[in-house]
Amino acid sequence: MSHHRIPRRTFLRSSGVALGLPLLNGMRPAAARAADAEPEARRMVAICAPLGIHTPHLFPEKAGADYEVTRYLEPLQPVRDQFSVISGLHHPMVDGGHAAEKSFLTGAAHPGQPSFRNTISVDQYAAERIGHRTRFPFLSLTGGNGGMSYTRSGVLIPAEAFPSRVFKRLFLDGSKEEQAAHLRRVQDGRSVLDLVGEQTRAIQRRTGSEDQQTLDQYFTSVRELERRLELAEEWAERPKPVVEEGPPTDIDDRANFSGRMKLLLDLTALALQTDSTRLITLKGPGGNEVVDLNGVDDGWHNLSHHGRSPEKIEQLSIIEREEMRLFGEFLQKLASMRDGDRSVLDQTAVLMGSNLGNASSHNNTNLPLVVAGGRFNHGQHLAFDAENPPPMCNLLVSMLRHLELEVDEFGSGTSTLTGLSV
Repeated sequence: MSHHRIPRRTFLRSSGVALGLPLLNGMRPAAARAADAEPEARRMVAICAPLGIHTPHLFPEKAGADYEVTRYLEPLQPVRDQFSVISGLHHPMVDGGHAAEKSFLTGAAHPGQPSFRNTISVDQYAAERIGHRTRFPFLSLTGGNGGMSYTRSGVLIPAEAFPSRVFKRLFLDGSKEEQAAHLRRVQDGRSVLDLVGEQTRAIQRRTGSEDQQTLDQYFTSVRELERRLELAEEWAERPKPVVEEGPPTDIDDRANFSGRMKLLLDLTALALQTDSTRLITLKGPGGNEVVDLNGVDDGWHNLSHHGRSPEKIEQLSIIEREEMRLFGEFLQKLASMRDGDRSVLDQTAVLMGSNLGNASSHNNTNLPLVVAGGRFNHGQHLAFDAENPPPMCNLLVSMLRHLELEVDEFGSGTSTLTGLSV
């Protein structure tokens, strides 16, 4: 009996006493258990640094396993054998400077064009297939403005910026009245679908063959939504996992970059540890605020447009080195969390990078990328020819394959990334 797919902490409660129970597969909703035939829980996290990462301080000069430690890779060395730094990659035909962040997890071409229409992001592609296995199919988080997750029709999914609200959703059951109201909302949704279903079946009897295909597509969508609502109803009737951590206090001061980012990363780790979700995207902070770090007295966005000024690059590197320090602590935390015979990091493919290869010139090639955890060949600098690289979407295919999805193509990707996948 597997114990990898249920909330990490389950308690018996009586008279103010809480007794921790072992992790039992039977505690999960029956529909989710039946759909979950995999022997273990695989997870994925994607983090984007919207103002880029200064690649001369990230990429080693030498490829392979015996690369020299660069300024930005130094904080990651405690988990050196559990990550890879990747240079040379980009999304073909993805341009537009900052606009390219819309395509970071989709690979959709020309995001800066007025006629641009996005495609599904890699996390949502996975959520369609495995999102039902957890209480929350995915989480979209942001440390600034907007998120990184897009629906199949290319619509941006609103991202949550307040850790306290996410914590409440994940771990606080609320009053009995609130729980009942939530359950009613789920059941009302199913009732509306039932009503619409009866009406459309009446219409179907009067339509010709040309409209039948449209109605068939509609019914397929309705059946999928009904299935999700059935799972939501089961989850709504079960208590949420109990964690020792208390609710976080949101940090409104944008200058406190370290505190804001740490809250989001800690919350991400907690969501993974409790198996509340297996798919998380996080768009990091990055505006023109003056970050509260010693040695920084200029706005972050202005520093990213350094024009090769040594003074600006030095201030920028203070901020980005802090980003990598926080990321390194996050990886170490996942590595310390046990998930059966493995660690949570072993079970989680983590992508950290940016849509900007050179933020100063708004260039979208040779993207800064670090991949950690998951079932990959790690401990290396994987260097590709920046003039003729494979598409970055090959990396996204590798991440989907880590999730044990039978996928050969995603976006512009047509295979897994050479040298990374086991």
